[in-house]
Amino acid sequence: MQDKTKVKHNRKMKRFCRKGIPAEYRPVAWMTLTNAESRMKMSPNLYRDLLARSIEPALEETIRLDLHRTFPDNIHFRSSDDFETLQVPLYNILKCIALKNPHVGYCQGLNFVTGLLLLIIKNEEKIFWLMDTLITEILPDFYNPNMKALKAEQELLGQIVKWKLPDVHDHLRILGVPWALIGTKWFICMYADVMPVETVLRIWDCVFYEGSKVLQRVAITLIALNKEKILACKDFPEAVDLIQKSVKQPPCLHCHNFMMHIFNEPGSFPRSRINSLRDTCFSEVT
Repeated sequence: MQDKTKVKHNRKMKRFCRKGIPAEYRPVAWMTLTNAESRMKMSPNLYRDLLARSIEPALEETIRLDLHRTFPDNIHFRSSDDFETLQVPLYNILKCIALKNPHVGYCQGLNFVTGLLLLIIKNEEKIFWLMDTLITEILPDFYNPNMKALKAEQELLGQIVKWKLPDVHDHLRILGVPWALIGTKWFICMYADVMPVETVLRIWDCVFYEGSKVLQRVAITLIALNKEKILACKDFPEAVDLIQKSVKQPPCLHCHNFMMHIFNEPGSFPRSRINSLRDTCFSEVT
């Protein structure tokens, strides 16, 4: 894989990603699977040029406020006079993303995704290109200020639950649970700040190859694994609390078993049907 900048999509590669990419190969694999490596080679000076530029004071303040909120319990992100923390490269990357994508600027959630990538890849320029590829190609419009695509993704989760778990959908509708309360943080940070790290990395192995529908597979699986408990909920707060806490329950701690669940529990997930449902949801959100 190291000698290639683009990977053909096939069943063998899909199985490789779903089984989990070995930790030592993840940086190269993610850059290659997403085509971020090729994009970086096509513009070898872009990151350095962006790094030398300044941004609007208001945007800088917004980014800096979130630096301290990014994995505050992780020693690598804590402010320190004794060593340079990852807050410095985190700021650099988020700044350059904002300059490269002025229609996005900065959106909360980007800090957690970028922060986790810093722990894995440890190379500012590569992470910048991986994040830029994520924003423009893998999750296009997810991080736009109007958040229309993110809202549509939340409603898409509702449609998938209606399709796969109609009794759960009906029960949550009766309780008045909006999908925005369930999926927002899950999707915007790609589970980085809500699930165990090793499970998140396994999810990302698949997202970087198969795309955004993997995020939906995770969401519907979390709901399916708690189906009976959800159906037993008597009111809105109880249901929301249960679903939000599902990401910390034992099934999520065992990443291999959980990954088997997300590809077996929901059953078939035809891309054509998912895209059709997504388009409908996008046209209906405001």
